[in-house]
Order: sequence, then structure tokens, then C-alpha cells
Amino acid sequence: MLERFQFQVSPPFRRLVFRPRGFPNRPVPAIRPLRLGVLGSGKGSNFVAIADAIAAGSVPAEVALVVSDVEDAGILAHARERGLPARFLRPGKFRTKLDEAAEAAYLGALRDAGVELVVLAGFMRILKGEFLRAFEGRVVNIHPSLLPSFPGLAAWKQALDYGVKFTGCTVHYVDQGVDTGPIIGQRAVPVLDGDTAESLHARIQVAERELYPAAVAAIARGEVRVRGRLTAGFAG
Repeated sequence: MLERFQFQVSPPFRRLVFRPRGFPNRPVPAIRPLRLGVLGSGKGSNFVAIADAIAAGSVPAEVALVVSDVEDAGILAHARERGLPARFLRPGKFRTKLDEAAEAAYLGALRDAGVELVVLAGFMRILKGEFLRAFEGRVVNIHPSLLPSFPGLAAWKQALDYGVKFTGCTVHYVDQGVDTGPIIGQRAVPVLDGDTAESLHARIQVAERELYPAAVAAIARGEVRVRGRLTAGFAG
């Protein structure tokens, strides 16, 4: 479905414009900055990296809303410390996904906040169906491996157990699969002799906190182009 969209910038403004392919090349009103909706379930270290990069002026975006499915999640505390809108929304009856009512509540909150790009930062629920249709081509995630290798949970442990010499992290668009969307950018991390799952994961997290803000910045500047599974304009 992503091939139906192209990504453009309306100079001199910094804005991500989603235009259906074949749409006449007419002037598009530019809005600055790109409005982000961040979903997270945990400590929020990647959110902090993005928020700090925005504050430093290196990411042309603003955080319109932070939402968590965990009432006491650290990501909500980090958002509130920065004076950013933050909400806990109940996820519903399922353990690994949002139920229908919760999905509607999440979509309503994001739409009301004027969110243009949904950024997953440790959100531990699978998004499918109506959510991805509502934000088609506008949901991104970061995964702690060099996809397509080691999708799913504890990817750093999968890599260590398999014996690879390099792993890393991947920023990708989210589709109906699990860690299967088009890859935006990647950062390699070597696996060292004597590494444990914990030490390897810690180094991958350092790479994540560098890669994710850079990838979001590239999207916000309209540099990322998508054709089917292929992306161009940013590598990591």
C-alpha cells in the first residue's frame, strides 16, 4: 500500500507531504513542524532521544501527544517533565494488541491532536486493522536487529544465540506483519567476544538513540521516498 504515496517537500518549508501518486503537482500549503504522536509502554529512552533532538533543533518536528498503555510508564513521566501532552489509555482486554474500543480511543486521541506521523517507542502491542488503515504509511518503529534477521521479541538474544558477528537496529514503516514493513534506515553493531545478552542489548540501545532521531528528521524533511518495499533518501 505504501507505493500509493510519494513523499515531497514544499520548499523552503520543512514538511512531510503525503500525495497520492498521479495527483497534479499543485502547490501544497506548508506546515511546520511535523506533528508526532508517540506510543510507548516502557521507560521511553528512544522517546527521550527524539524529544531532546527536537529541542536541540535537529529534528523539524514537534511532539503533539504521547500515549501509553501502561499507567505508570516512564515515557509518560518523561513527557510530562518536558511539558508535553501525555495520556494513559487503557488497552482493553487483550495482552498483545488493542481491542476494538481501545483502538478507537487511540485513534481518536491521535486525530484530535493533529498527529501526522505515529512513532512507536517501545510500544508492546501489535497494531493492525483500522489503526494502520487510518495512518497508512505514517507509522514507524525501531527494532533491535538488522531486519529481516531476528524479528520479534528479544532480538539481541536471538542474534547472540545464532552466533552472528554483527547485529544492530532498524527503523522501518509498520505494516500488517510483525517487523516486516519497508526499511528506512539501519545501524550495525558488532557482536564482541564475551558479550552477554545484556551487554549487547546495551550497545544496540546506544545505536537506537542515534538512529531513530535521525530517521524521524529525514522523514520530517521529506527526504524519505518509498516505492513498494524500497526506500531512498536515508540509510542511517
